[in-house]
Amino acid sequence: MTQYVINSVVQIIIFSLLPFAFWYFKSGREEKFLTWIGLKSFKVNKEIIAMIVVVVLGFTIIDIFALKLVEGVETATSVFEGKGVRAVPSILIYAIFNTALPEEILFRGFGLKRLKKVVGLNKANIIQAQMFGFLHGLMFFKSLGFFKALVIISFTGVFAYFMGYINEKKTEVSILPGVFIHSLANIFAGLSAAF
Repeated sequence: MTQYVINSVVQIIIFSLLPFAFWYFKSGREEKFLTWIGLKSFKVNKEIIAMIVVVVLGFTIIDIFALKLVEGVETATSVFEGKGVRAVPSILIYAIFNTALPEEILFRGFGLKRLKKVVGLNKANIIQAQMFGFLHGLMFFKSLGFFKALVIISFTGVFAYFMGYINEKKTEVSILPGVFIHSLANIFAGLSAAF
């Protein structure tokens, strides 16, 4: 578990370096860094809760299918395989701080927010979703083949699109809903491996 804490701190720093440098040198620092990347509170309402629930349920169902695709292949959650309850603290740290938070900072907090100023929100959201999907599927081309890797890319890309949409259109540009949704997906994958 200590290693996951260390990995998480390193991951957050690495994934925040480019956004921080851009904010520091290019943005004029008109607002605080955490606000600039969307790490800020938002007003919770029934519509946002409903959207988050629908996305989480939909992607949990799709995730079951995706986990079947990668069965027998080494993944990030393979380290939890068969460890049961004793893996839960490590899974939580991994899911929230080692993957969800840093990836949301980079893709939706930095990438989407900067791209939308250049190409508009809809195109920017598609671009960030494609990049997110491609980076998550790239590692599976060799082990799963083209078609299955393309399924992983599509699944994670659609997932990224909905997180970007909710963040930008429904929550005053906060990335926290994306962090929450992303964390739940990674927790589910970790628990699936552990149990």
